[in-house]
Amino acid sequence: MPIAQLIKTTLTSSMPSKRPILPYLALLLGILCLSFSAMFGKWANAPGPVIGFYRIGLAALILLPVFIYRKQKNRVKFPWAILLFPILGGIFTALDHGTWNSSLRYTSAANATLLGNTAPLWVALFAWLVFREKLKGLFWLGLACALGGAVIVLGSDFLLHPAIGMGDLLAIAAGVFYAGYFIVTERGRKKLDTLSYIWLVDVIAALTLLAISLGMRMPLTGYPSQTYLAFLGAALISQVGGYLSIGYALGHLPASVVSPTLIGQPVVTALLAIPLLGEALRTEQWLGGLVVLIGIYLVHKSREGVEPTELVGLEN
Repeated sequence: MPIAQLIKTTLTSSMPSKRPILPYLALLLGILCLSFSAMFGKWANAPGPVIGFYRIGLAALILLPVFIYRKQKNRVKFPWAILLFPILGGIFTALDHGTWNSSLRYTSAANATLLGNTAPLWVALFAWLVFREKLKGLFWLGLACALGGAVIVLGSDFLLHPAIGMGDLLAIAAGVFYAGYFIVTERGRKKLDTLSYIWLVDVIAALTLLAISLGMRMPLTGYPSQTYLAFLGAALISQVGGYLSIGYALGHLPASVVSPTLIGQPVVTALLAIPLLGEALRTEQWLGGLVVLIGIYLVHKSREGVEPTELVGLEN
């Protein structure tokens, strides 16, 4: 999610190179925080758009004082002509969160996280189809691995129960929507400073999710206390804490280190889900998931130096 882009404007200040262990610890902490996203989504037991609304909306409120301070200090102005990019980015982010959180009601936390992290595949395919970008053979190998692994996961889930397979498809759709956010952000970030862009995207995303929730008559209140605690945990730990930790790491470590490490997030989620959610994975899920991760890693390697934004594919 978008808050990761606070990377080099808010947290790249002043760590001396004498203690390189701190960025690595921050990276591991960030991955752990992000891995709890699916836990909070499961514990909330609420409609996907509602979970997304509270998670992103609360995060935007938390960041509001920082945004106001920087806006006044730097005298930031927002011409209407450039607001199109954060508006589109916010809509894509809302669709990403809405579908991904919805997938958690049908499929496992591990599957939702794994398949939601396929955004780099769709970004590269879009660049190839629309911008005629030449892709290396390594990319096509990675794409084949990722799709093959996804077929293993999807096929086994559809055979087990169609609803589980539908949850997997929702998670893949979330990855496609997040790819849309990447593509829009590549251009939008050239017009606005990072913090302003992030905050505007979050506000638009929260408003879009609110509209979706109201339009589909999803209740915004009346949930048990556990649900509201899950909303708060998703906002504080996964949305703000996780992305700022990784943002700090990105300010001190090369993307070539951070990007492959982040691919391990679905593995951490799968391990956490065993004791916390009672979701043990079947053999074919482990096999398919491993093939997908290898594919995503190969895609990352094939596109080193041509990532569309400063981010490296953080999902949920």
